[in-house]
Amino acid sequence: MSNLDKLQKLIGWKFRNINLLEEAITHSSFAAKNNLNNERMEFLGDRVLGIVIADILFKKYPDEDEGGLAKRHSALVSGKTLALIAKEIDLGEYMEFSESEKSTGGSNNAHLLANAMEALLGAIYLDGDLQPCKKIIGKLWADKIDMMVKPPQDPKTELQEWAQARKLGIPEYKIIERNGPDHCPVFVISLHISGYSEITAKGSSKREAEKKAAALFLEKIKDNE
Repeated sequence: MSNLDKLQKLIGWKFRNINLLEEAITHSSFAAKNNLNNERMEFLGDRVLGIVIADILFKKYPDEDEGGLAKRHSALVSGKTLALIAKEIDLGEYMEFSESEKSTGGSNNAHLLANAMEALLGAIYLDGDLQPCKKIIGKLWADKIDMMVKPPQDPKTELQEWAQARKLGIPEYKIIERNGPDHCPVFVISLHISGYSEITAKGSSKREAEKKAAALFLEKIKDNE
């Protein structure tokens, strides 16, 4: 059984056009040699995932308000969740990278895995339309959906509410570094709240780094309370 056959078995979809799958698992660092690039498929897969998860949540929680549904949706389509699911199906093992990207751990990079997972969903949509996407997303995301007993609170929102309740003002976030190539940036963010030590965190986007910093701050204050 070839690698592509194994991957198709893992996700539960046999591609009619195998070229779509090959494109989905080809990172841009490898594209110049092969005229393939999964970045457009990432764009499509992101939208497919968004509508499918919204549909699942709308039907599963008929009595939940828009705010609760939005919090669940945001967590389930996040890069963190995408990367976790990509790791569960060993997607990194099937991806095509340049030698330099391989040597820097591309197959284990959470940001690249999240993007590839979106690209894979985009390829499935192009190959079979929305119905197989609903089935596959429903299967791969099932545990994550079921384990979410309550809508998760965004750490930035939780921290802002905590700070304002204590009249400490609004938390301040600043970019102190931006490293890495355009396709895989790393942001370093500092978080400052009056009267507390500064917290720093890294992320593949400004928002991700801010959320990590907020989560670290909340963890720290909870340990000390």
